[in-house]
Amino acid sequence: MNVDDRRVAVRSDATTRGKANRSIPLVVYVLAVGTFTMLTTEFIVAGILTQLAAELDVSVGRAGLLITVFAAGMVIGAPLMALLTLRLPQRLTLILSLAVFAAGHVVVALGSDFTLLMVARFVTALATGAFWSIAGVVAAKSAGPGMASRALGIINAGGMLATVLGVPLGAFASQYFGWRGSFWGLAVLAVISAALIARFVPHNISKHSQVSIPRELAGLRSLRLWLTLAACATTTGGVLSAYSYISPLLITGTGFSESVIPLVLIGFGVGSLIGSLIGGRLGDAHPHVMTVIAPAVSTLILVSVCLFSGLQLPMIVLITLLGFFGLGANPILASLAIKYGDRSPTLASSLTVAGFNVGTTIASWLGGKALETELGTTGPVVVGASIAMLTLIPVISLAVIARRNANNQKLVPAHN
Repeated sequence: MNVDDRRVAVRSDATTRGKANRSIPLVVYVLAVGTFTMLTTEFIVAGILTQLAAELDVSVGRAGLLITVFAAGMVIGAPLMALLTLRLPQRLTLILSLAVFAAGHVVVALGSDFTLLMVARFVTALATGAFWSIAGVVAAKSAGPGMASRALGIINAGGMLATVLGVPLGAFASQYFGWRGSFWGLAVLAVISAALIARFVPHNISKHSQVSIPRELAGLRSLRLWLTLAACATTTGGVLSAYSYISPLLITGTGFSESVIPLVLIGFGVGSLIGSLIGGRLGDAHPHVMTVIAPAVSTLILVSVCLFSGLQLPMIVLITLLGFFGLGANPILASLAIKYGDRSPTLASSLTVAGFNVGTTIASWLGGKALETELGTTGPVVVGASIAMLTLIPVISLAVIARRNANNQKLVPAHN
């Protein structure tokens, strides 16, 4: 190794140590509180589905539309609100989103008409989509180069903490205060989150004068961005098809009592929380390895859920592992989308939110249909395994493109 090579190596080692020693800024954790609140509402219906359906006098499959319509609102709301709020300060957008979110939950808590509840959920989802798309960009910018996946892993972990605490606590609360109490609690959490963001997110977090809708749209020409978005849809759809209707499966298929369901859901939440943190930490160094492993293992887990649905202990283990592998790659995919859509980071981030929820919308709808077939409570899981397996197509394509680009760079002659 010559002197120049040693100097390059020393600089590289110093850069690596610098990244390792850098800490995640406080603002990322504040945003994670907001994502905790937001994702709790997306998943909470799964934990109170049977109770909600009984009080509203609708079938469980129809009650599941409250999950579907929320996901549909996220699909539309994330990119649409990202474009409409380009000129607004991102801090203000985050606060306004939480205000609309809180108002929507008050309407749900007071309403009794199923159609009104669906409209309120849809409007709430628009606000949630705006929050998620902006939060991802703010977190990545705040963390700085080389730390984006880790920061987004913490943001995602805030959402996954919703499945550890928010959803089970909502399910417990519904047993004592009714399902409406869960929505009142979320409205209060949204107000608290807005106050934290007003206090800790800087006023000058971004310079909106430098962005425009044509520029944002022009940044969407990357093939790798669209492959990443396809992976966002299928990886989340595979998991959410099964998870959205997990309560009926655990009660009728596995034999758990309704009071035990929140405890089982905690296993899924713990798995998804740990998976998000580990995935975010490993994603900056090995993004394509992680995004291939996660859906491959998730598919095997979902097939195993079908095979062992009548056994309680294996089901607890499988549901925990499903949270770990099924959602662990999400922060990596979000980071890759921002990377491949670098000319339009806000819109790229919003499209990952849309991608995740396209998968949720389609998969939860198909899962509800499968629930009413002869497959019964395992129907949504069969749908989920099929969708999760499709994730391998875009992620393997991304890995091949990355390897090919790396090999091409090696062939380029060095210039002295």
